[in-house]
Amino acid sequence: MRSAREPLPAWSMAVAAMMMIQLSSAFSVGLIEQVGASGTAWLRLALGGLIFLIIARPQVRRIRRQDVGPLLGLGVASAVMSVAFLSALEHIPLGTAVAIEFLGPLAVAAIRSGSSRMLAWPALALVGVVLLTEPWEGETNLIGVGFALLAGAGWGTYILLTQKVGDRFTGISSLAMTIPIAALITTFVGAPQVIPDFDWRVLPIALGLALLSPVVPFVLELLALRRMTHTAFGTLMSLEPAFGVLIGLIVLHQIPSFVQWIGIGLVVLAGAAAQRSGTRAPAPAAAELDPAPHA
Repeated sequence: MRSAREPLPAWSMAVAAMMMIQLSSAFSVGLIEQVGASGTAWLRLALGGLIFLIIARPQVRRIRRQDVGPLLGLGVASAVMSVAFLSALEHIPLGTAVAIEFLGPLAVAAIRSGSSRMLAWPALALVGVVLLTEPWEGETNLIGVGFALLAGAGWGTYILLTQKVGDRFTGISSLAMTIPIAALITTFVGAPQVIPDFDWRVLPIALGLALLSPVVPFVLELLALRRMTHTAFGTLMSLEPAFGVLIGLIVLHQIPSFVQWIGIGLVVLAGAAAQRSGTRAPAPAAAELDPAPHA
């Protein structure tokens, strides 16, 4: 039996974080039907930002002029990622949306490696996405694919800016600054969907979704990163598209075809392989590197 004082394995916390993120996305589908994708993103970000402000003190005094751009950019990337991904869920299955979005961080890992051979992995993932969307069936939802690609671009940008912000601020402190920025930006597209027919009953639902992502998963990822290398963590996170399919199957009853399962396998394989050359030495000034939670 596990001792009461023995910590949980780091991998189990990372897996729990991924499951929570995908559960939040799946459960968001019901709220999207009530307040729209942008409204759901706004409520999640606003309540999540409020929670981070309560549990973490933003390191405002440490902000220098050169920090303003990355912090604002990180907030914008978070907003784009959330709105675009939830908008994609209005048109395509959860697992497909996650796999397409995953192209963003995959491309970043390949480009930053400096090796042209690493570009083979995003190409392999793209083959997997084609198998997932099955364009030969004539039913590909281009709007959903477009939103998922936009979310992937936001995720890739988020990773790049997170590394800059993570060199200056601790992960939880940076979220206490950037998530409220994302909520403020999302207000312009989210508030018009929520306020006209506002129903107080959506607040506890949105609060639960905000806890599922990004609040609790971020804490779990932060704890996992303290005991794992970033390469091991990134390799493990490559399983996220598979978790997206699994949660979509269980919660939303979205059943992939045999060809789509092959597509997911290719995306996961590409993600794991890309991480092998995706290491980065932490900057001396960084206390914690933000694990880049997403939609």
